[in-house]
Amino acid sequence: MMRPYIGSWKRLAISGVAAVLFGLGTLVWPDVTLWALVVLWGAYVLVDGIAALSAAITDPFLLNRGWVAFWGVTGIAAGMVTFLWPSITTMALLAVIATWSLIVGGSQIAYAVSVRKQVPGAWAVGLGGAVWVLLGLLLITSPGAGALGITWAIGWLAMLSGGLQLWLASVVRHETQQARPTGIRTPRPVHGVG
Repeated sequence: MMRPYIGSWKRLAISGVAAVLFGLGTLVWPDVTLWALVVLWGAYVLVDGIAALSAAITDPFLLNRGWVAFWGVTGIAAGMVTFLWPSITTMALLAVIATWSLIVGGSQIAYAVSVRKQVPGAWAVGLGGAVWVLLGLLLITSPGAGALGITWAIGWLAMLSGGLQLWLASVVRHETQQARPTGIRTPRPVHGVG
């Protein structure tokens, strides 16, 4: 069962929807201003981080709280940096996104490798991590590739990562529903009075 290792389907769905919306926002408005990109990205990592940290604190079934808490704290920190530094330059923003992508992506890959025997869908977590690592490497190796190219890369990779999280959410939700009792109660045995 994936739920104890990955977390609740609701947290995964929130993170997935946030990533897809962020990706769509960057693709729909490819000529977005730097300020708008900062706001979009900052909102995405902040929502993702808050969802992960709250799950690490409150989810009674989660076995690996440390990993999820790490992802949450990293997202909140990256979101706060972008919002507390509103006059961020393009290069500084790319450095923040690249650093977050490499840290979170690398840790997701490491986590997927560590639980691969217990979690049948660990490959999806690892693939999502690889997507973020790819983005981080792209931003580091080609920071001057052009605003439009970088925006498109960020958008498509965010949507791919969000899609993977939504798929994981649906798998965990399905497992959770199958594990629930059906609600049919068996009658209690009637003891005779003797």
